[in-house]
Amino acid sequence: MTDFIRKIIPNAKDDVLAGITVSLAMIPEVVAFAFVAQISPIVALFGAFVVGIISATFGGRPGLISGAAGAVAVIFVNMIQEGHAKGLLFDQPVENMGYFYLLAAVVLMGIIQVFAGVFKLGKFVRLIPHPVMMGFVNGLAIVIFMAQLGMFKENKKDFFGQNMRKTASKELVYNVSNNQVKDVVSGTVLFSIDGNSVINNTTNQEVFKISDGQVFDIKTKKVVFNASEDGFYAVKDAGVVKTTMQGKTLYIMIGLVLLTMLIVWGLPKLTTKVPAALTAILIVTLISIFSGLGSINVGDFIRDGGGAGLNGIDEISKKLNVLELWSNLPFNMDTLKFIAPYAFLAASVGLIETLMTMNLVDELTESRGNGNKECIAQGAGNIVSGAFGGTGGCGMIGQTVININAGGRGRLSGIMMALTLLTFILFADKYIEQVPIAALVGVMFMMVIETFAWSSFRILKKIPMSDAAVLIIVSAVTVFFDLAIAVFVGVIISALSFAWASAKKIRARKRFKEDGTKIYEIWGPLFFGSITDFNSKFDIKNDPDVIEIDFVEARISDHSAIEAIFILVEKYQAANKKITLKHLSEDCKVLLYKASPIFTDIIEEGIDDPRYHLAANPEKFPKPLGEYKF
Repeated sequence: MTDFIRKIIPNAKDDVLAGITVSLAMIPEVVAFAFVAQISPIVALFGAFVVGIISATFGGRPGLISGAAGAVAVIFVNMIQEGHAKGLLFDQPVENMGYFYLLAAVVLMGIIQVFAGVFKLGKFVRLIPHPVMMGFVNGLAIVIFMAQLGMFKENKKDFFGQNMRKTASKELVYNVSNNQVKDVVSGTVLFSIDGNSVINNTTNQEVFKISDGQVFDIKTKKVVFNASEDGFYAVKDAGVVKTTMQGKTLYIMIGLVLLTMLIVWGLPKLTTKVPAALTAILIVTLISIFSGLGSINVGDFIRDGGGAGLNGIDEISKKLNVLELWSNLPFNMDTLKFIAPYAFLAASVGLIETLMTMNLVDELTESRGNGNKECIAQGAGNIVSGAFGGTGGCGMIGQTVININAGGRGRLSGIMMALTLLTFILFADKYIEQVPIAALVGVMFMMVIETFAWSSFRILKKIPMSDAAVLIIVSAVTVFFDLAIAVFVGVIISALSFAWASAKKIRARKRFKEDGTKIYEIWGPLFFGSITDFNSKFDIKNDPDVIEIDFVEARISDHSAIEAIFILVEKYQAANKKITLKHLSEDCKVLLYKASPIFTDIIEEGIDDPRYHLAANPEKFPKPLGEYKF
């Protein structure tokens, strides 16, 4: 503990201020992703606190900020929706069952990440090429920029003044003809349509309202069907309907965003003693409050997004009752089969984003983090978060860049971010609610500008075409799909490109000894990609009776290479020609001996490497090199 305190003291002021700045930038993003995943904002904020403080305290990369990231949240959307439906099919139906499946999936996700750290899988991040890293940074910067554009939209209101839901039609439930609503199977008339009202024919009471092609239940005020000319259809909820801001609201939003960006850009030119982002947020907040501009603030954003309010103490106290929280979840194989695919994908995406963000911090701070330790800390954070009712999370590149640019370098910045979030949840929600969304959007825009690798445009024509293609493809896939797919695609393309380039490097230099023995000197890597070229070097039919294949500048890399040599030896032996393999390295010999006993008699042992005797043995090359066939 003493060592821990000693390490955080030197940069304490900058870390504290950076942590506060990041927490303010964290709130709208976490809340927005909570709405995407259709969970309460308090769940996402609480998860961001737990994951953030555990990873900051025990992780392998000081300065890295973790929280309830959107890359993880979007993976659980379908699972939560399907989970709600499964819960209603139980013998004793459970509402919001998707939330309890989410908790189990987050815990399993954390366990997978801990095992990844224990088995030191974090080191495989070294296999990610630099073009993939640049594509990842550019793609994620574009994704964050596009997410901020969503802040310039407002929720459209429905017939009851609530947020209008976007609904997709599923199967036909009722037929409609001549303002009569009939059962699909029996054809019985159940309801009558009078204007936008749907009347129950039995009770003569209004039960539904029709508005904008949607049918609302009068009691619950929720969409229950989609209406068309031929009938009522079951619905699948696809989120809130958004409309672009207009008029005064839009102009105020743009003005405050530009003011924030101007302060963040200009303040460091005057002084670096205070973090520019935090100063900009405070100034724009004060202007918004005392000028009466009426700009949309954090509180409006949370309430308008369908949150249940911010009664933080009450909600968290309920979640800390672990036994009651987990009593709703069926512990069986069906549950495991249901959550496992989502948990594995979320764990993979979370670790990839975390480790790549860690690499970025390494470059920005010219230091090195511990990937395996970070994997374990991230996993532990997700286990604790899921166990106590929070959502999953991972490293967040946007908030991490804001932290680094604000001067945050140590663990204290991440700890301060988490504690500020907790303070907001429990006590300071009324104050944080006053912060304009425009100020946070302006900070995020500046972060995007600083994060995007603008140099990639300059170097596209200077790097190999394959690397340029990888950079562009990874950026595009990150934007249109997700980070995990983008990284896998980038690594695969880079690996195939390298394999193709290496395959073309196989060479065979041919010469003859004085006794007529033909020697093939093999140069280059022998693996699956170079087998075809390797086989084309030999002329079995016209070769003399004695053949030597010299592997002094070649290495046997895989099973394809072993099989190619085995087949080549068999062909020479079938032609009654003697073949000898020379100058194989010890590891190559082990591979061949293990593959087949046929190599025991054709591998020549105890031969010195000729590269060390060329000067002393000129007779090995009785003719000038120019006279040899290549």
